[in-house]
Amino acid sequence: MSCIELKDIRIYANHGCLSEEEKIGSHYLVNLSVECDLTQAAITDNLEDTLDYVGLNAIVKKQMGIRAKLLETVGNRIIEAILSSFSNVTKVSVTVSKLNPPIGGDVKQVSVTMTS
Repeated sequence: MSCIELKDIRIYANHGCLSEEEKIGSHYLVNLSVECDLTQAAITDNLEDTLDYVGLNAIVKKQMGIRAKLLETVGNRIIEAILSSFSNVTKVSVTVSKLNPPIGGDVKQVSVTMTS
């Protein structure tokens, strides 16, 4: 099995339980790891034989653009969208991190990791 990773996708979105988070928004980082068989792509050197990471990034951006209260919900939506879009994916792991979360302390980020 092989793995394609997209690291530190930076997105501004409006997730969270507080009404202020819905109105103001925040910066997020998304890290994605997708397992699949890349043997054919390595042989043919054809884009059609691999997972197009442009498409993976588009899924992340689309799902992050849909408001949710919980990072868990967003992570699960990303996983489900990838699994339904790419039949050769065997495993997906996604970490969604909220930068500078409003939790009453000096915290760089909070993260949730979801795995299929």
